[in-house]
Amino acid sequence: MYFYFENMYNITIIVRGIHVATTNIIKNTDMETIADGFKGEKSIVTPYNIRELQSKNKITRQLYVTHIGYYPKAKHHYRQRTEGTNENILIYCEKGNGWIEYNGETHHLSSNQVFIIPQNSPHTYGANQQDPWSIYWLHFKGENVPMFESILGKKLAIKDSADSRLQDRFMLFEDMFRNLEMGYNIENLEYISFCLMYFLASIKYIFQYRKIKNVKVDDPIQKSILFMKDNLEAKITLEDIANAVGYSSSHLITLFTQRTSYPPMAYYNQLRIQKACSYLQFSDLKIKEISFRLGFFDPFHFSKTFLKEMNKLPRNTERNIRKSRKRISSHFNIDFICIELVPMN
Repeated sequence: MYFYFENMYNITIIVRGIHVATTNIIKNTDMETIADGFKGEKSIVTPYNIRELQSKNKITRQLYVTHIGYYPKAKHHYRQRTEGTNENILIYCEKGNGWIEYNGETHHLSSNQVFIIPQNSPHTYGANQQDPWSIYWLHFKGENVPMFESILGKKLAIKDSADSRLQDRFMLFEDMFRNLEMGYNIENLEYISFCLMYFLASIKYIFQYRKIKNVKVDDPIQKSILFMKDNLEAKITLEDIANAVGYSSSHLITLFTQRTSYPPMAYYNQLRIQKACSYLQFSDLKIKEISFRLGFFDPFHFSKTFLKEMNKLPRNTERNIRKSRKRISSHFNIDFICIELVPMN
C-alpha cells in the first residue's frame, strides 16, 4: 500500500514511535511515493535549528549530515524532485536494483553501487519492482563539498573482494546514524562531520582505502616500499630495490613514479626522514647518531636532506647552530654569521 502527496508543506511523519521523518515543501510537480513501511527501515532528519547550528560551527560547517537512513527491500520506493533539493543526496545500493534519472540519463544501480546527486539538480529515483533495492542514503552539505566534485553525478561501482572493506564502510555509516540518534550535542555533530568526510573519502580514494587491508606481495610497488622500510638503516641503492622486485632500474622508476608521483630514491629519502622524525620525537638519540643510523654521510648531509623535505632543520640542529654562531661571533667579535649546510660529495 502506498500514497501520493502533492502540494503539501512541512509534513512530519512519526511511524511506530521510531521512524521520524520530515519532508520539505513538495511543489506541484513533485511527487513522492511513501510505502506502507519497509521492514527494518530507519531514518533521521535533523531539525532546522540544528542545521543552522551545523552551518555555523567551524568544524561541522565543512561537511554535515541533514538526513540519514536505511531502507531494506524498499518495494514501491519512488521520489521525484523537479527542482532538486538544497542538499547533495548519496544513495548506496547494498543489494537489489533501482534506478536514478539525473541530467537526462537513467542510471541503473545494483549491489555495491553508489550515486551522489548534486544539490539543486532535478532528479527522480525508485526501486526495481521485481528486485527492489536495499539502500543506505544520506543528505549532506557544507563548504567542503567541492572537494568531492569528482564523484558527484556519476555511478560508482565498488567491487566486492577480499580487500573491499565493505563492512567497514557500513559500520562507519552506522556510526554516523547511531551518534545522531543519541542527540544533537555539538560533540556528536562534530564527530559525525569527521565520519562523513572519511566515508566520502573512502569512495573517492577507493584504492587507498582498500590497500591498507591487504598488501599484495606480488605488487612490485608495494614490494619495493616494503623493501625500503625494511632497509631504512642500510645504505641501499636504486639497483638494490630493482633487484629485490626483479625489475630493471629504468622500468621500476617509470612504474613507481606513475603510482606514487615520486621516483624510488626520492620516496626512500622521505621514508628515512619520516623515521628520523620518529627518532627525534621518541628517543634520546643525538643528530649524529640518527644521521649514521639512517645511512647519511654525516650530520650536515642529514640536516640538508631534512631541511629539503620538512622545510626546517631537525630539532637540536638549530640549537647547535645557534650555539656555534654565538661561539664564533664571540671569538671573532662579529655580529652575524651565516652558516650554509653543504652536502658532502
